[in-house]
Amino acid sequence: MSRIRLVFKGVSEIVGTDDLGVLVLTDEKEQRQITVVCDKAMAVQAELRVHRVPITQIMLPEVLSKVIANQTELQLEILISGIDDGQYRVMLYNKDTLEPTLIRAGDAVLLSMAGNIPIYIDHDLMMRQSVPYREDSRGVSLPVNTISDEMLQAALDKAVEDENYELASHLRDEQLRRGKK
Repeated sequence: MSRIRLVFKGVSEIVGTDDLGVLVLTDEKEQRQITVVCDKAMAVQAELRVHRVPITQIMLPEVLSKVIANQTELQLEILISGIDDGQYRVMLYNKDTLEPTLIRAGDAVLLSMAGNIPIYIDHDLMMRQSVPYREDSRGVSLPVNTISDEMLQAALDKAVEDENYELASHLRDEQLRRGKK
């Protein structure tokens, strides 16, 4: 399997929601980006690390990362390998044993930031899910297959309200696709 190393680029909010955020990651050459939808608490945690707030040095992700680095030989990496029910499938791997541990995508990004753990994505998945990266862009695209069922329904309701029937049809198709699993 070919994979691409990702780099955290920033955190943003989703306009029209109070409880969700978006984590933006790019490939190392900053040509393509993917977005990870997360809850507001995770977005706040990422923002603390972006601004290098000193309190983070005694918060759980950093403390555990230090313990692992200083008291064990454990080498870790993170791999985004697929999508299940509107969420990225992400594994935290022991590089020596290749033993995987399932982890939420937002938590994986935070752990990567806190512990300097490399994060990768399957090449084919990156090509399907990513969009071109534009450093000065004011918005980001969210692939419809990576948003929760609740977000999908809210987007469908908004599309119908706005009489955007083409988008509504696309969103309904995604709902039906998920229902067939």
